[in-house]
Amino acid sequence: MDARILLLDLETAPNLGFVWGIWEQNVIDVKKSWYLLSFAAKWANERKTHVRCLPDYPRFKSHKEDDKHLIADLWKLLDEADVVVAHNGDRFDIRKANARFVAHGLPPPSPYKSVDTLKIARKHFKFDSNRLDDLGKYLGVGRKIPHTGKHLWLGCMNGDKKSWKTMRRYNTRDVTLLERVYFKLRPWTTTHPNLTFFSRRPEECPVCESGAIKNTGFNYTRTGKRQRATCKSCGHRFSYGNLIRCM
Repeated sequence: MDARILLLDLETAPNLGFVWGIWEQNVIDVKKSWYLLSFAAKWANERKTHVRCLPDYPRFKSHKEDDKHLIADLWKLLDEADVVVAHNGDRFDIRKANARFVAHGLPPPSPYKSVDTLKIARKHFKFDSNRLDDLGKYLGVGRKIPHTGKHLWLGCMNGDKKSWKTMRRYNTRDVTLLERVYFKLRPWTTTHPNLTFFSRRPEECPVCESGAIKNTGFNYTRTGKRQRATCKSCGHRFSYGNLIRCM
């Protein structure tokens, strides 16, 4: 069975707190903590994008900050995933999701591997900017949807229907752009989960599961050699098979 790769992007409300001034201030006290506004998720190589926002649930009319059911739907998707891809996901999306899971009494979802496209960009390249929008532009795969900045988030928090419509489009575009950037960057990564462990087809590309590979000699170590190959679909270079011991 092929690996289920979930591309994910979360949008959260800011914390509400007290400050003495308006410029680079320390927060005196937090009145209300953040909560999830929406998420967009997409299975790799599938057309459908799953987008869920707080107004999609009946309790929004009376409890605009109640993300319990939204979080439950997010948990279900993560529970099905073998690999989760997000931009800055290791520091933001995954940790934020986990924080809301535990707050609502949910157990950890089924274990999955994480791929952070921000880490790939920083490790293997020297782009002028590693922001998702800038990567999309540089790689020629698209841009984020322009929006009104903080006013979009404030509008959603106040229940403005136009703001929620924009947020839904914005969140959707983010995850489709993420998929395009991910496909561009993943042939370069050396830390991507080996997808052949899921498919149990060891002579396929470990990052895209294509069977169109070309053997290109051997990789040598002190004690032996392994078959070296190049994926003709995505360009990833890798080694596979058992170590052949040198005599």
